[in-house]
Amino acid sequence: MTNGPLLGKIVRFAIPLAISGILQLLFNAADIIVVGRFSGSQALAAVGSTSALINLIVNLFIGLSVGTNVLVAQSYGAGNQKDLQDTVHTSVLSSLIFGCIVLVIGISLSAPMLELMGTPEEVLDQACLYMRIYFIGMPASMLYNFGAAILRAVGDTQRPLYFLFIAGVVNVVLNLFFVIGFHLDVAGVAIATVISQCISAGLVLLCLVKSHAPYQVNLRHLRIKKDKLLGMVKIGLPAGIQGCSFSISNVLIQSSINSFGAVAMAGNTAASNIEGFVSTAMDAFSQAALSFTGQNVGAGKLKRVNRILPLCVALVTGTGLVLGIGAYLLGPQLLGIYSTEAEVIAFGMRRMSICCVLQFFGGLMGVMVGVLRGMGYSFVPMAITIGFVCGFRVIWILTVFALLPTLEVIYISYPITWGLAALCDVLCFFFVRKHLAKKQQLASGEGK
Repeated sequence: MTNGPLLGKIVRFAIPLAISGILQLLFNAADIIVVGRFSGSQALAAVGSTSALINLIVNLFIGLSVGTNVLVAQSYGAGNQKDLQDTVHTSVLSSLIFGCIVLVIGISLSAPMLELMGTPEEVLDQACLYMRIYFIGMPASMLYNFGAAILRAVGDTQRPLYFLFIAGVVNVVLNLFFVIGFHLDVAGVAIATVISQCISAGLVLLCLVKSHAPYQVNLRHLRIKKDKLLGMVKIGLPAGIQGCSFSISNVLIQSSINSFGAVAMAGNTAASNIEGFVSTAMDAFSQAALSFTGQNVGAGKLKRVNRILPLCVALVTGTGLVLGIGAYLLGPQLLGIYSTEAEVIAFGMRRMSICCVLQFFGGLMGVMVGVLRGMGYSFVPMAITIGFVCGFRVIWILTVFALLPTLEVIYISYPITWGLAALCDVLCFFFVRKHLAKKQQLASGEGK
């Protein structure tokens, strides 16, 4: 990452990441497709209504894996093996602890939070059951995410892809087995997801343990190093809070969508799931921006960061436009995979006509956030995201939507907030780059 041409390396790094992210989405997509096809629109609405709330609870801790990615990338780029080992072992043990905390929180808060969101009575019990089973798999989910962050930080995006592919195939097979064979409906797809998460976590841990690279995990050396944990928290906590801010606004948006009834909820669920594949493909370039920036900052090569940013911006914009517009044009066919009900498809198209077509704005925001985090500045994009994505959306729902209560008014808030946040992140990048350049000059002068 720190030498040679960048374009080909970024693309080769991002493609396995994009496929890995898409496979992760297939876990949830398989749940939604199977219950939508074989259990009806109420079961589809039940599973879909949990997404925003699950993300709200999980994102804070998943964000800490960003801290792992940055610290591993910087110590690996600097060639500091001791720091690398301490970070890796702290990350693996922390992931299991965080997973257990999320498990307890998720199971305890599922019912009251769903009720607070105004989830319709006809889907409330099924939604609560799905969430409680889903959270049992949190320790495995956290272990996979932190382990994959370690591998990706050193440039290995292929093995996490293989592990997810295996787990994804198991998930789809078990979905069909539990729902069609045993008629377990939402409980069946939740159980299948938990089993698949355990498989992916086991594979990534085995990979790290069996590795002969500097980032090898020795289970007897699992310790929490205070300075590494604090470093992870310093970078990762703002990323987690940023993820939570998305989720808080999405919980409010989901509550507003719930007011349109179960069929609208089902259509929104299917459409947002399709959009997820577009945003995940773009997120690969955000993660590439983070890892490439982190390693080059660690190696003291700031000039390469000036080339990384425009390349990632161009790649994410092209990807977002092609996939977003393509998904919208194929919208009826894609939505038909999730549900055969014409009304559900019609509601889904109303969302896709806005959010899918303009999805590339979210990609631009993601790349800017990735570069800033790779530089070690995680608080700045967090503050911007909370201000625009969370704060602006909440104000939008309480004012504009209150005056014009339509689904289109809800959906247009997404691209507006993405674009505003991206613009502010660009301005911050120039200040951060100037600050880092000064620090590097001072360090160079002291060295002389």
